[in-house]
Amino acid sequence: MLSRIIGASFRAFLVALLFVTPALMLPLISSDAIEIILLFAFFAACLVLIEYGSAYPSIIEFRDAPPFNRLRFLAIFLAVFSLSVITRGQFAPNAFTSFLQTLGIVVGEFIDFPYSPVRLMVLMLPSDASPDLIQAVRTSSGLSYLISLLTLAIFYFYVRILGWPARKGGFNVWINLPLFDPTTRGDVLPRLHRDGRLNIALGFLSPFLIPAIVGMVSDLIDPIYLEDPMTLIWTISAWAFIPLSLIMRGMAMTRVAEMIRENRERAYAAARTMQTV
Repeated sequence: MLSRIIGASFRAFLVALLFVTPALMLPLISSDAIEIILLFAFFAACLVLIEYGSAYPSIIEFRDAPPFNRLRFLAIFLAVFSLSVITRGQFAPNAFTSFLQTLGIVVGEFIDFPYSPVRLMVLMLPSDASPDLIQAVRTSSGLSYLISLLTLAIFYFYVRILGWPARKGGFNVWINLPLFDPTTRGDVLPRLHRDGRLNIALGFLSPFLIPAIVGMVSDLIDPIYLEDPMTLIWTISAWAFIPLSLIMRGMAMTRVAEMIRENRERAYAAARTMQTV
């Protein structure tokens, strides 16, 4: 019990740190923005503390199947931290900010080809956007996309090479998929495969759909003000993290379906062996 509370408290601290990182690194943050950030950090930390401090699941999936959530958190934290460092370089440049900015520029220009996700993010900007804003969006998008691709490659290695999540013992579907009810709507295998493929498809389409949706919404309401550093950091980070999270969830659900199928085949083989004895 004590170890679970300590682990939940540490996770809650890391989540709170994620939310306050841009405010800690960027200068000239208004007091109203700081209050809103602290409020979000408090509620997110409370959610994580309650979820991981309890023996029973509620909404967080794969909480007992590391490193699924650890990789997702690491990806969003690295994206937010890297973009905060690049933005801070506009006010207090140093070697580290220059390195990340150069890396983002190289990756952004490499990915910025017609109909690419980065090109769509640039086209999402208003026609009167300044060259500096266009370059900042391209750089941030390229770096965030690179982090997402590397995280996805690491998770694929865990799933296909290391046999996640079965390599550390059994897998509890109820604990790791609390929102999935295996007792309704027929066999779980087709449902898991269908949900997994749907999440993977949405994950691949999201980098293209999000800029289009934001552009359509901006025609109806006030457009997103990406010239604000905080807005730029969180918008680009969310744009890169949402597809990553969907694809990882789809891969995980497909893997769970494969594990259930393999266990069924072994059980059926054992039953046939017993019948022939």
